[in-house]
Amino acid sequence: MSDRPAVPDPAVPDAVTDPVPEGMPGGAAGAHHPPHGPLHGPAGPGAGPTQAAVPRRQVVSWALWDWATQPFNTVIVTFVFTALYLTTDEFLPPEVAALPASDPVHERALAGLTSGLGLWVTIGGLLVALLAPVLGRRADVEGRRKAWVGGATLVMVATMAGLFAVRADPAWFVLGAALVSLGSVASEIAGVNYNAMLVQVSTRATVGRVSGLGWGLGYLGGIVALLVVVVARAFDFWGLPADDGLAFRVIAVGCALWAVAFAWPLFRYVPEAPPAEGRPRVGFFKGYAVLVRDVVALYRHERPTFWFLLASAVYRDGLSAVFTFGAIIAAVSFRFSGDAVIAFGIAANLLAGLSTIVAGRLDDRFGPRAVIIGSLGGLVVCGLLVVALHPFGAVVFWVAGLALTCFVGPAQAASRSLLARVAPAGRESEIFGLYATTGRAVSFLAPSMWTLLIALTGATIWGTLGIVAVILVGLVLMLQVSVGRREPAAPDGGGQRP
Repeated sequence: MSDRPAVPDPAVPDAVTDPVPEGMPGGAAGAHHPPHGPLHGPAGPGAGPTQAAVPRRQVVSWALWDWATQPFNTVIVTFVFTALYLTTDEFLPPEVAALPASDPVHERALAGLTSGLGLWVTIGGLLVALLAPVLGRRADVEGRRKAWVGGATLVMVATMAGLFAVRADPAWFVLGAALVSLGSVASEIAGVNYNAMLVQVSTRATVGRVSGLGWGLGYLGGIVALLVVVVARAFDFWGLPADDGLAFRVIAVGCALWAVAFAWPLFRYVPEAPPAEGRPRVGFFKGYAVLVRDVVALYRHERPTFWFLLASAVYRDGLSAVFTFGAIIAAVSFRFSGDAVIAFGIAANLLAGLSTIVAGRLDDRFGPRAVIIGSLGGLVVCGLLVVALHPFGAVVFWVAGLALTCFVGPAQAASRSLLARVAPAGRESEIFGLYATTGRAVSFLAPSMWTLLIALTGATIWGTLGIVAVILVGLVLMLQVSVGRREPAAPDGGGQRP
């Protein structure tokens, strides 16, 4: 999952955002609002001119993109295509695949597949780190956020459709892993600009509710897509030939069609943001110099926020790896059947959503820092239990693995909540942009640790420790962060910042 906020009530009222002035979506026809201004007036929440409501259609159209693209993460990356097809006996030499599952040669061969996939995901993370900061700034300056979302979405759709060419043969493994990696890069680039578009369909007073709608639809879309796969498997794919991995290849094409069918409203009904005022256009490499200056200024003037951005970048990469490699651990290390992996995925998504809703109340009562630290601690403990108790079989992953998923959503949601509270008034969009950039910049950490430990040990289960290590480093860094202990703000959004 991407770093989205919690899952509040997904119901959308007729006016889901505070009124916005003429020139913003929902104001004068065809007008837009500046992409970098605060979500409230310069004097704080409630300040500024009288505002009019953003149309419901714009909000729902924006949120539907989450529903449309989530099957890439849920079905392709996590629970079905990679776990049940790309890293299985289908891509081993026949003489190795014929060996018993407990044979060391067979185990090392499967570990080679999971390590190979991890390497390609690592390469994708490095590409994101190189591209996301510059492309995100370029989209803001040129006023082409929606265009970048559209282009990256098309690339993601093309990679899913391209997976149809990945036949069940070792010779096709590299193509499959490369397409999954490329699709992940496209998903991340699209997600950065999609998240930035949130300010176009919400204000500070309603940003959580509107963002929660997208988060909720994303979870729901993933669950529905998994249920479709379950039904298809129950009916033996309605007579579709089972040889050459055809069923899984058709699933990939189905995910591509799903994205096209539900993503288009965003591009039809949500206006494009105008070019940012006062921000010069610079070349690709010059963009990195500008980024460095922004980070240096943040370090000098808002140091607690800087340290939080650093800590969250590390542990958020670990959170992403939980869902990227969780199903592979289930299938390869705990011998889950295909149906068991999918059932686990459905349960994990449901528990993640419910736990995030509960954690929102804890956030209000104890502050986001406590929720983040508690969630990261829970993730570390559950991850260690998965490895230490691995010899006891599948029941370990059903218990400790599902318990682990309960901590992912709360950590993500509380992170967004904390940053919203500490961001300097009038610079929220800028700070959230850095939040996205720092997260993408280290998105190779967990995949590389996963790959390294599997390569060193020859067993997939030890890759879990690589993910745990990244989360643990993030937890240690988070313990040094002083912000986030404050009491919740007043219902009107007032109250002092920490």
